[in-house]
Amino acid sequence: MSETSIPVDRRPWLLLSPALVFITVLVVIPMAFILVYSFYENIDLAVDVPAFQFGNWQELLTDSYYHTAIWKTLRLSLIVTVLAAVLGYIPAYVIAMTRYRHKWLLLLLLILPFWISFIIRTLSWIHIFGNQGALNGLLAWLGLTDAPLSIMYTEFTVIVGFIHVFLPYMILNVYVSLEGIDENLEPAARTLGATPWQAFREVTLPLSLPGLAAGSLLVFVLTGGSYVTPLILGGPRDFLFGNLVYDAVVTELNWPMGATLSFALLVLLGSVVILYSRLMGMNQLAKAFG
Repeated sequence: MSETSIPVDRRPWLLLSPALVFITVLVVIPMAFILVYSFYENIDLAVDVPAFQFGNWQELLTDSYYHTAIWKTLRLSLIVTVLAAVLGYIPAYVIAMTRYRHKWLLLLLLILPFWISFIIRTLSWIHIFGNQGALNGLLAWLGLTDAPLSIMYTEFTVIVGFIHVFLPYMILNVYVSLEGIDENLEPAARTLGATPWQAFREVTLPLSLPGLAAGSLLVFVLTGGSYVTPLILGGPRDFLFGNLVYDAVVTELNWPMGATLSFALLVLLGSVVILYSRLMGMNQLAKAFG
């Protein structure tokens, strides 16, 4: 079939068809199976029967325990996102604006943590914040404490663990946005009488907001869907919605409830992505990973 024989209105669909097939097979169909499984009924450990019933969804919508988990997930994700944005903008700005010839080396140091297992990086904080860890050892050596501080297994350590893991995503997105700004704009603003702070606030910062927003989306979604960091660094009360999915599937072997929680989390985080797409578009994410 020649290109000229294909109607113009069908050509985009033809070009998109390979991607649509992959998305359908790898995303849509598996999620459809999860949605269907959420209506099954669990009658014993790992024993489920097909049933079109809304018991799992009714439990999710009426049990305050799940509402608390949703609130904690959104609150902690927002805290981590804000802190990552504040902490990540400075190194991104330094890397983008540096005159250092080997800028690639700075970017290599930024992505170097990705070469180490996510779990190992998370476990490393136990050796820092633990009762016999580096921080308590330093405080005792300086004579500032008589007994070890109870830092581990708190919300604070969970936040630190999240920022440690997800901060490079924020830095990379902000860096890509800053790198795309014309380097003559800020000097031009200063030539017109703006102070360095005014030039940054009125020129550089507004132009870098798309990258900041893209990084914030990634950090928010990745934090909201995580369960390993709270499992390792958090206490009994520091659970997120992802931990409930893990408990339902692995601990309780209640797969229909796990499917219900998984689909609910998908809808929750998917709504955030759709809102971002409506407001900002997805172009910046494509630039960051392109």
